[in-house]
This record gives sequence, structure tokens and C-alpha cells, in this order.
Amino acid sequence: MTGLRERKKEATRVALREAALRLALEHGPANVRVDDIAEAAGVSPRTYNNYFSSREEAIVAAVTADRESRIAAAVTERLSETRLAEAIVDAITAQYTDPGEQSRDALLLITTNPGLRTAFLDAPAALEDPLQEVIATRVGDPQTARVLAASIAAAVRVALEQWTQPAGNGLVVVSGSLPDLLRRMLEPLVPALDAAEA
Repeated sequence: MTGLRERKKEATRVALREAALRLALEHGPANVRVDDIAEAAGVSPRTYNNYFSSREEAIVAAVTADRESRIAAAVTERLSETRLAEAIVDAITAQYTDPGEQSRDALLLITTNPGLRTAFLDAPAALEDPLQEVIATRVGDPQTARVLAASIAAAVRVALEQWTQPAGNGLVVVSGSLPDLLRRMLEPLVPALDAAEA
């Protein structure tokens, strides 16, 4: 159970990322300052800087928040009934392709803005630690788990890069099926996951 301090920190993080997204959708990301986000969330700009390093990171966090913990939980839940590779591929595909109603507008905003796209492509790195823990409990070797988790995060990033290709005119164009791209990029890792689990 989390303590009061941790709950307050999480509430502040949520308020900041929600304010960042709301303001970006209302005014456009280029017209949103860190001071505006902090004020909308009821905190100081200094407090804002304790949580996010840029406005882009805060805006993207509204879409990607807690995804890594949901993926790890989904993998853990399925491990009793399926092999590790299948659980990971299914969990990642499900979490990345069911954005919810509010996130649809946010994804459009992110994919049409180069700065937000960069922050979006950096987000899969947060998968490494939670996945490493889950994989280590299954394979018993922390170093192997670390390598596999880093490889999975890299594969997700490559899929997202292909999905949000920059066009020649500076815009970003969403192309292809994200579930298919994710599965295709994760497929080369399946033998390694199977071997580690054996």
C-alpha cells in the first residue's frame, strides 16, 4: 500500500500531464508554456520540473502514462496459462492499440507534431524496468531478463517509428496497422524469449 506522500506525488503527476494535454489540445503545443501547465495544475513551475523535463514529455505522458505497468501486469496475469513470448506480444499489442476515446485526439496531435513525436518515440524505454522484473521471475536470470527487456523496448520504438513516418514536408504521417507493425517487430525476439524460458 502506498503512503500519503506517494499518493500526493502521483496525484500531482496526473494533474500535470492532464493539464498539459488539455492545454495542448486547446491551444496547440507550440502555444503552451511550462508556466501555463503548472498554473493549470495548481503547482509552481519548479514543482513541474520535478516531474517532467519538457512540455512535450508531459503531453505525451497523458497518453502513455502507466502503460508499462499495465503491460507488466497483463504479462504476469497470462504467464500461468501461456508462454512468455505470447504473453508479452499480446500485452504490448493490446496496450498500444487501444488508446481510448480521449487519447485518439491526443495521438493525432502527437503524430502531427515533430517535437511530440520524438517524446512519443522515447516513451517505450520506460518498458524496460517493469518487463525486466517480470521476465526475470520467469527465466531466473536477471542479466538475460535485462537484455530481453531492452530488446523489446527497442522493437516497440522501431514499430512506432515506422508507424509515424515523417513525410518530406515536415509533417508526420501515420501509416500501416500498428498491431501488425508491433507483432512484426517483436517476432524476431520470440525465439530468444522461448530459449530463455526453456
